[in-house]
Amino acid sequence: MGDKKQKEARIKKVKQVLVVGACVLFVILMILSGTSSHWLSIFTVVKPGDTVVVDYTFYDMSGNPFLTSNQVTYTQISSKGNNILYGKPLSMTAGQNLTKSLLPVQIYTSDSGWSHSFAIFGPEYDAIGGTLLGMKTGDQKRIQLPNASMSQFWSNDTLERNNLSLDTLNIGDSLAMAVSDNPEGMASNTSESYTRFGSITKKTVDGVIIDFGYPYVDISITDINPTS
Repeated sequence: MGDKKQKEARIKKVKQVLVVGACVLFVILMILSGTSSHWLSIFTVVKPGDTVVVDYTFYDMSGNPFLTSNQVTYTQISSKGNNILYGKPLSMTAGQNLTKSLLPVQIYTSDSGWSHSFAIFGPEYDAIGGTLLGMKTGDQKRIQLPNASMSQFWSNDTLERNNLSLDTLNIGDSLAMAVSDNPEGMASNTSESYTRFGSITKKTVDGVIIDFGYPYVDISITDINPTS
């Protein structure tokens, strides 16, 4: 075969390979688009107004994770015998602050399922929402939370009213507090209350100081639904 014919044969083979490659790529794209309508979200950047699903892990004042919506994190912590709560992910609108004083997030307990809710305060929610713009699916970030220190003194009388005894409490113990976005209604038992957890930071003969603030939260973007 002459040089010209050999060259034409090589060109023909290359074209055939390119056609086959294009067909294979087309098939792959069709499979991806058929199995997940959101596969392209890995290239999507969060913009104002987008609905973003956020996984989170909150840490207490001792730096221990105590609430997470990430199943892997929950399994890792709980398998070591450490206490950690499991919550549902956040669905947030990028660029919008919370219009209420708190956001209830459902948490799971073995005795009552998803019947309880944890209270994320407005400044905490806004701190998370303020970091979303420009992030992509899979991105992770650690966020310092405002008003991290929210200390309260619980006297012996307060402890007794909550069926607690000073003698059985120690620094580092976790206590739950009921909170509401309607304090007056809560006082008269006419509004729903949500749970907030705090750590004992000081103990005296008169009572304990409990900090209900959290220094930081780790977040990761699991899904982005653009406005257009």
